[in-house]
Amino acid sequence: MKAPSLVARVGLAAFACAALVLAFFGMPHPAPAADPQTPPSYTTLTPVRVLGWIRRVYREHRPPPTYETYTLVRKEDTNYGYSDPLGTYTVHYWVRNTDRAALMRRVYRDDYDGDMTFDRPALNQPRDPGPPTADLFEPAHPQPIDVVPTPEPTLGPLKTIGAVVVIGESDYNVSKLTVEGNELDLVLVPRRDPERNVLREIWVDKDSYVLKRVIAHDRMFVEQGHTYPMKVTYTLGYLDGYVVITHIDAVVLPRQERVGNEYEDIADFGDETGDADSLTIDFTDIQFPQSLPSWYFDPHDYGSHLADAPL
Repeated sequence: MKAPSLVARVGLAAFACAALVLAFFGMPHPAPAADPQTPPSYTTLTPVRVLGWIRRVYREHRPPPTYETYTLVRKEDTNYGYSDPLGTYTVHYWVRNTDRAALMRRVYRDDYDGDMTFDRPALNQPRDPGPPTADLFEPAHPQPIDVVPTPEPTLGPLKTIGAVVVIGESDYNVSKLTVEGNELDLVLVPRRDPERNVLREIWVDKDSYVLKRVIAHDRMFVEQGHTYPMKVTYTLGYLDGYVVITHIDAVVLPRQERVGNEYEDIADFGDETGDADSLTIDFTDIQFPQSLPSWYFDPHDYGSHLADAPL
């Protein structure tokens, strides 16, 4: 996730009082019923095996549709408690999920849309997170925007050896599994590379294993080149049978440095940027169109399609 530019902050100060009120037409539906291959009860499985089934159920709702459109609404305050005119904004996205290429347009006051800009939204990157159908189990690997990711494979059938169903090795240990009403709460500990394997806690339906909420590690990239750790909570919904992120709560944590056997805080995000250490993002108007024009995903074509720019 990126921090607002300090240079652009001055230019956009005039928009500090702009109000952005949006209707959520793409409201996700309730979670779908369990897959016809009903998962075994958590009472018969070890915690790591429960996690394996959770991941399996999640994969049954992937890959996402080829095309996806949505509106990102970001809200952030200054460390004085006022709305940050640069960190608070609205952006429309048109995404091709096979290579995550996207056309984006910033929405300014009076419903004026900004210029067409190319983007490649993703989680744990130095740009805004997305799309709503982003793969939450994908290991984090920050990359430049020009790097084209490998298309996501379609899930194959489960392998069976004798009477044992093989669901693959986990990147996490489960340090704690508790029942909270109709949900299971799993606390996860990466087996290796915690900067790459970023999940920390998940909540799922205790019968169907469909995801409800996720806490993950992320990063806040600031223009001075510093990176701050973040605790990010994803609230999930289901739209047309696909898992979608509907809301993000993010808390930026201090940068730390190891001193002996302990870590000490060495920098505070608010002190460096003037922003509050928390922000929210809502994904609204989520839709899966059957097609989108190919020129949306080639920034070299934007100049010849100014009159055709989507709103």
